[in-house]
Parts: sequence; C-alpha cells; structure tokens
Amino acid sequence: MTKALRVFAWVTGLACTAIGLFHVVAGNAAIPGEADAGPTMDSLGRFFGAIFAGYGLAWLWAARQEPVPARVVRWLAVVFLLGGVGRLLSLAVEGWPHPFQVVLTLIELVLPLLWFWLADADERAPRERPTAGTPATTPTLPDPA
Repeated sequence: MTKALRVFAWVTGLACTAIGLFHVVAGNAAIPGEADAGPTMDSLGRFFGAIFAGYGLAWLWAARQEPVPARVVRWLAVVFLLGGVGRLLSLAVEGWPHPFQVVLTLIELVLPLLWFWLADADERAPRERPTAGTPATTPTLPDPA
C-alpha cells in the first residue's frame, strides 16, 4: 500500500503538472472543441493551467516526503473532488460538455476515493529505523580463522 501511494502521488503530480503546463502553452487549443473560444477564455485557461501545474507540484512534493503525509494527500484529494463537483454543477446549469470533459468528471469523482483510502498507508507502515541506544544492524562476514 505504501508503494502504491507513493507511485500514485508521483504519477498524479507528473500528470497534473504536464497538463497544466500544456494549458499554459496551448491556451484554447488545449480544450477540446474550444480552439476559437476567444481571448477571455484563453486568458482564463492559461491562468488555471498554471494553477493546475502548481497543484501537480504539490503532489510531487508530497510524494517526496518520508512518510507521505496523509493530511496533505487528503487535502489534495478534496481539491480534486471539488473540481469534479464543479463540473457536475456546470453540467446541471449549462448542459452536457464535450465527451472528453465527461470522462474527466468521472475521473475527478472516482480518484479522490482511492486517495482517501491510500492516504495514511505510508504513515501506518512500520519503519525500519534504529531506536536510541540500539545499534543499527550491519551484515557481518564470517571469521576466516
């Protein structure tokens, strides 16, 4: 479970950072069916792309901690879930978006459940650290005599 959490955090961080930077660079062209959405949406998309890249960097930071902090994982999961809830609200108010956006909505509603389940896996894992006053174990070689 610990390895799954760490790998999942890394993959999430890399994916979100890459997606966010893609939106910063590509603007409206990064949004399926919206290449000609205009300068206001282009500006908004690039801004939120930078925010999403920062979100990805937060995942990468969490993945590098020892142990991976459950509290941070839960907060990042809540932010992602809130994005999915926002998409549901948009669907209710504005109607069905591009099919790719529907897939993203499902991902944003399901993945947080997995993160909540894995969140404290690393903190719960037993650690192999010497305690004070106990010598660390080192491999010994047989006596040649």
